[in-house]
Amino acid sequence: MVDTARHDAWSSGNSYELYMGRWSRRIADRFLDLVAARPGQDWVEVGCGTGALSSAILSRAAPARLTAVEPSAAFLTTARAAIADPRASFVAGDAQALPLADASADILTAGLVLNFIPDRARALAEMHRVLRPGGRLAVYVWDYPGGGVGFIRAFWTAAVALDPGAADLTETGRFPFCTPEGLTEMVSAAGFRDITVTAITDEARFPDFADFWRPFTLGAGPAPGYCATLPEDIRDRLRQRLAADLTPGSDGAITLPLRAWALQART
Repeated sequence: MVDTARHDAWSSGNSYELYMGRWSRRIADRFLDLVAARPGQDWVEVGCGTGALSSAILSRAAPARLTAVEPSAAFLTTARAAIADPRASFVAGDAQALPLADASADILTAGLVLNFIPDRARALAEMHRVLRPGGRLAVYVWDYPGGGVGFIRAFWTAAVALDPGAADLTETGRFPFCTPEGLTEMVSAAGFRDITVTAITDEARFPDFADFWRPFTLGAGPAPGYCATLPEDIRDRLRQRLAADLTPGSDGAITLPLRAWALQART
């Protein structure tokens, strides 16, 4: 059996910022526009990472408090260093066994996290437990099946052309449920109601190929984790293949699509 999760390396906050964090922040703002939460509510964030969504919640949603749960010690260190807001607390914990009291949150959110939780049904049951009656679940994931992260799709297309075995590692194959239908079915099975799913679209713009390529060499995330394991000559062939595949604009910039699915539901 192929261990498809063996390159899911999430150990460096700064490397993650270069790879995904800068794009996650843009999606987070768009997501909160959709949520349109009233001020003064108690928020829980599951899988806060380096704090992209946490920061947006604090600056734009006027929460009474935000409790952010994250299993990675490195990510917690990065988030705590970046966010000093007294309304926020950052707690080490697992989405599958949240260290939180029953019915303690008005809104529970998770940004770009759900697909990386091994037991999603258990995690959703925990989320339901922590929310108050009538509380709101608000989560979003990348549209991996639809190529919603253009730079990741480009990377794996080139990688698979050189190494067919890499096909087993792609997010497209690993996370087929990241669709409106798949998300709705999963959340409904956990007992949530009034489910809606909305697309969030944007673009990832890299000033040049060097900016596109560097995050893949840093090891934070599935594609960079795979890239880091390659012998130097194979990694250089992959870099050359990507440089040939991508078409920059007249200014040398590379622009690729972003699309996430935002789901909201009630307990």
